[in-house]
Formats: sequence, C-alpha cells, structure tokens
Amino acid sequence: MDGMQWVLDLALIGLLAATLFHALRLERALGVLKRDRAALEELIDGFNASTRQAELGIGRLRDVAEGAGRQIVRHIETASTLKDDLGLLMERGERLADRMDALVRAGRTLTAEPPRLVLSEPDLAETPRVRSQAERDLLKALRPAR
Repeated sequence: MDGMQWVLDLALIGLLAATLFHALRLERALGVLKRDRAALEELIDGFNASTRQAELGIGRLRDVAEGAGRQIVRHIETASTLKDDLGLLMERGERLADRMDALVRAGRTLTAEPPRLVLSEPDLAETPRVRSQAERDLLKALRPAR
C-alpha cells in the first residue's frame, strides 16, 4: 500500500499546486477588481460633480432666458406703440401730400409760367444804412452768379 499512498500524495500535491495556482490568479483578479472599483468610484464622483455643475448651469441659463424673454416682450410692446405712431404719421403725411398736390395743380392752372426769383442789385445811394461785413460778402458772392 505504500505505492498507493505515494500516488495519492502526488495527486494531492498536484491538486494543491493547481489550487495554489488558481488562488494566485484569483487574488490578482480581485486586486484588479479593487483597483477598477476605486477607478469606477472616482468616475462616479466625477460624473456626480459634473451633473451638479450642469444642473447649476441649466438654472442660470433658465434665469437668463427668462430675463431675455421679458426684455423681448418689452421691445415688442415698444415696437407696437411705435408702429401705431408711425401709421398715424403716415396717414397725416399722405393727407398733407394730397393737399399739397391739389394746391400745386391749382397753382399751375392759374399761372402759365412758374414764378421767378429776381435779385436786384440795391442801389448804394438809395440805402444810406451801413452794411455789415456778412451782407457785403453775400452781395459779392451773388454778383458773379448772374
């Protein structure tokens, strides 16, 4: 039986060696899992921080959008008022243009020739008053224009 015992001892040693080998592999795998778990926890913490920042950003963006919306409403109200005022001014302008057109047409029928602006050179002897320098410059500028 001694031979059989040796075979059993060898088989047991082989099984223990295989168990030891698998235990070492399992320990390494657990070490990797622990490191991966730590990295995953860091990733989750970073994701949570990013989520909080995004929520704060969304809140600020919502506040800015509401403020812009109120400002747009004020601009629309102002534009509407200005539109009404411009419409009223356009109506008045059209009426005035129609009246002026009618007056011009009536004036054309009365005179065959348009009125002329006649500038006469004043006689220095007739006007004893003293002329200012501006009047003299104006008269000097008008003389060559004839």
